[in-house]
Amino acid sequence: MVNLSQNALTVLERRYLAKGFDGQLLENPHDMFRRVARHIAQADSIFGASAEEIKEIEDDFFAFMSQLDFLPNSPTLMNAGLELGQLSACFVLPVEDSMEGIFNAVKHAALIHKSGGGTGFSFSRLRPNGSPVGSTGGIASGVISFMKVFDVATDIIKQGGRRRGANMGILRIDHPEILEFIKCKENNSELNNFNISVGITEEFMHAVEEQRDYQLIDPRTKEAVAALDAASVFRLIVEKAWLNGEPGIIFLDRINEDNPVAHLGEVESTNPCGEQPLLPYESCNLGSINLNTHLVLHDGAWSLDEDKLCRTVQLAVHFLDNVIEVNKYPIEEVREMTRKTRKIGLGVMGFADVLFKLGIPYNSEEAVETAGKIMGIVDRVSKEESLSLAEKRGVFPAYKGSSWEAKSMPLRNATTTTIAPTGSISIIANTTSGIEPLFAVCYHRNVMDNDRLVEIHPYFKELAKEQGFYSDELMERIAKEGTIQYIEEIPADIKNIFVTSHDVSATWHVRIQSAFQQYTDNAVSKTVNFNSDATREDIEAAYLLAYKLGCKGITVYRDGSRESQVLSFGKENVQENEEDNNGIYPRPRPGVTTGFTEKVKIGCGNLYVTVNYDSKGICEVFANLGRAGGCPSQSEATSRLCSIALRSGVHVDAVIEQLKGIRCHSTLIQKTKQKDTINVLSCPDAIGKVLKKVSNHIVCEEEQLIIQDIAISAEAVSFHASDSVRESFSHPNPGKEAICPECSAKVEFEGGCMVCRSCGFSKCN
Repeated sequence: MVNLSQNALTVLERRYLAKGFDGQLLENPHDMFRRVARHIAQADSIFGASAEEIKEIEDDFFAFMSQLDFLPNSPTLMNAGLELGQLSACFVLPVEDSMEGIFNAVKHAALIHKSGGGTGFSFSRLRPNGSPVGSTGGIASGVISFMKVFDVATDIIKQGGRRRGANMGILRIDHPEILEFIKCKENNSELNNFNISVGITEEFMHAVEEQRDYQLIDPRTKEAVAALDAASVFRLIVEKAWLNGEPGIIFLDRINEDNPVAHLGEVESTNPCGEQPLLPYESCNLGSINLNTHLVLHDGAWSLDEDKLCRTVQLAVHFLDNVIEVNKYPIEEVREMTRKTRKIGLGVMGFADVLFKLGIPYNSEEAVETAGKIMGIVDRVSKEESLSLAEKRGVFPAYKGSSWEAKSMPLRNATTTTIAPTGSISIIANTTSGIEPLFAVCYHRNVMDNDRLVEIHPYFKELAKEQGFYSDELMERIAKEGTIQYIEEIPADIKNIFVTSHDVSATWHVRIQSAFQQYTDNAVSKTVNFNSDATREDIEAAYLLAYKLGCKGITVYRDGSRESQVLSFGKENVQENEEDNNGIYPRPRPGVTTGFTEKVKIGCGNLYVTVNYDSKGICEVFANLGRAGGCPSQSEATSRLCSIALRSGVHVDAVIEQLKGIRCHSTLIQKTKQKDTINVLSCPDAIGKVLKKVSNHIVCEEEQLIIQDIAISAEAVSFHASDSVRESFSHPNPGKEAICPECSAKVEFEGGCMVCRSCGFSKCN
């Protein structure tokens, strides 16, 4: 019997269990695990296994999934044994510098998204904006314009109806459009189907360290076209990451140093969450071991069951290699490249749960040592099993010329290990996500009839009852405060162990990531969480430490930094009334604003449009008609609704989009008569045009401030951040909560994705 939590059942029923055309469930969790096990085991028949052997393998696969010892990536659970049959989560597609190449990539991405996969792209081959286009005599529109094409296509295609489209966009630091790329997601309403990362080179990092310029290279001519101050560019990356978590950074040269099949090409990009570097047209299937089920209790003390862990690793490598055989690839080029390298990505989840039971604080040297020990076992045994499979099935076809041939290690798989974020599958497994610390010891979960239950970490609840400090009131208080570190009733030893993501300094986040990276072929998906009051210097220190400690990339998220998005409105936007705290309410009107008034000629006379803003953006609109009359009540209503929307976090571009193009009969008549004197179609159209002008003015104003700040601080950039800066997060300030759009529970950010542990909603980018 499959033993699942209520949250796990909710997630499975919504997204994973097979459904009929009428939406009715066709299977239960037991059936799903059996379906997947049966389908994946069939691959052994290709290598001569008998029917009895295949049934035994199927039973082994079923057992370790249904007992939640291991789970494959979501597409495998969703699609194995069904008509769609696409089992991989990670793809990278090339974007060639031609119209045909660009739109081939768009087409291929749509097919992959439809089948349940996520895509990564490098736009570094594209010639920069303004470059000549020989075939047409025109000029190139540049990287950002084509990224928007991919973004729109992703919006249209929903992955198999159950997974939302997700992309990674990467641009090399030496591309001539790098400054525009770094800033392309400062507006939270654009490119929302992309995570973006800057591809950092060793040359750039040396230039930062040496406080000098570095060159921008035209990808078409391969010639230097300009030079930028490296420290200033680095500060701009930090500034934008502080603003809303993007861009992340990927250390491209470091990734390519570890590329086992460099003879096939250069790694340009990763999957959407950054943990899987891939060659163009490669895909990879991932799976994660639930470390929480690999502990054993002896005389009241928990310890790692290393024998069980080794057995699980062996079976998982066998499982993932089989996936490559039975997978239905959406594109022929992907099938060919994937089978050449046969990359798999075995990782872990539940690391924080293991530390709790072992009594080890996440922010400790012992945790770093434990991370290395566990992943060292996974890496070693996965290679041993890949060697064993190669003896029976043959090495991966691209083995000749690979780094593994140079080491005389005839492996079945070019890579075996990856640390993925495991957002949804960790909910199914009822454990903590990936290698992340616990997001919250207690949190509110919304259930039917608007009831809110306090969800409590099971081991914390067990210890609280054993030690006599449990009470419903205390659990409610913990859920509200978000941390136990300042609650006197809780013993000090419990506080030390049950630290959450915001209790852990950036230094320890990065050190844990680095410890896992040492024993991981591919890369590690991890989010370095910052409190809302973290400074730009804090972000900079984390980036530099990740580089120093050998990480292949880093993603940061400062709490509340995406408050203008619907998914991230803060507590200040919510009424204090506990009975009605799931709606969105406008922030109070600021006491002092800056504004513009513009006179616009309309069919009824003159319309005076006033737009005011403060440090958080445009906050109110007024529209007054002159003595000619017109429709003052309609203009006032439009202005009021615009104002309340803007103060509720709706982006100004969304408001403008709704207003522009609205037509008024009287204005159109007068426009025809007066020709050039009327330039609008109606009062709403006029309001939209003035909003756009003010919005552009604010953006230019902010850009000037950022440029000034970079110029002033460039000389102060220090390559080695001080320990005092790195340890400056001792008192957490949770800040604003990001809210799930489906159940209104608090969501977590991990590896560039939002995950709701209450209902299973997830969205990357």
